[in-house]
Amino acid sequence: MARRIKITAGDASAEATLLDTPTANAIWDALPIEGSASTWGDEIYFGIPVDAEREADARADVEVGELGYWLDGKCFCIFYGRTPASSGDEPRAASPVNVFGKIDGDATVFKGAGHGTKVTIEKLEE
Repeated sequence: MARRIKITAGDASAEATLLDTPTANAIWDALPIEGSASTWGDEIYFGIPVDAEREADARADVEVGELGYWLDGKCFCIFYGRTPASSGDEPRAASPVNVFGKIDGDATVFKGAGHGTKVTIEKLEE
């Protein structure tokens, strides 16, 4: 059965589906999580209390709506557009991330969430 979460950042919220990966499992087990958003282009990221190892398919090139775990900062990342590392319209992480889920629907709802916005991640009923 798919594991789903709700992400709220200020006035914006979206649901997401987690993949079946070690990183997704660790994040699921740590929920609920609250943080304070930092932004990097069209990406929100914030530190979370999860330690994860780099997975074999970690990558810097991501798609709009993908959720990543940035190992360098132990951060939850929401990609919703171009970042300073992008060469085209697609997001690119600063360094490889473990992709562990994807927003269900329109990830650009997070465009209005600025630096310092409170972010909450919680489990949806299974």
